[in-house]
Amino acid sequence: MHLIEIFLPLTDNDGEPFDDGKFVEVREQLTKQFGGVTAFTRAPAHGVFRAGGKNVHDDIIVLEVMAETLDRDRWARYRRQLEHAFAQEEILIRATATERL
Repeated sequence: MHLIEIFLPLTDNDGEPFDDGKFVEVREQLTKQFGGVTAFTRAPAHGVFRAGGKNVHDDIIVLEVMAETLDRDRWARYRRQLEHAFAQEEILIRATATERL
């Protein structure tokens, strides 16, 4: 079993908030495919990364799904879809092997 986490920015590169519909669409897609999704949206997480020699700050939400198998190609394609939809150079999706207790 794998826990897959998707880190999505709340605003575009100009600081304008994304329409809530973008996030609803992602949650609906994940729910349809995996039977459920957990969205950490109440208090945004604050991400920091280095780009062009300076620190860049993002407010993000994290979406999680559980999957029996990890289809790396499918997730790579989905990541590229999200990068296009959210106009980002990179969106982080990570997977962790996990065990249901």
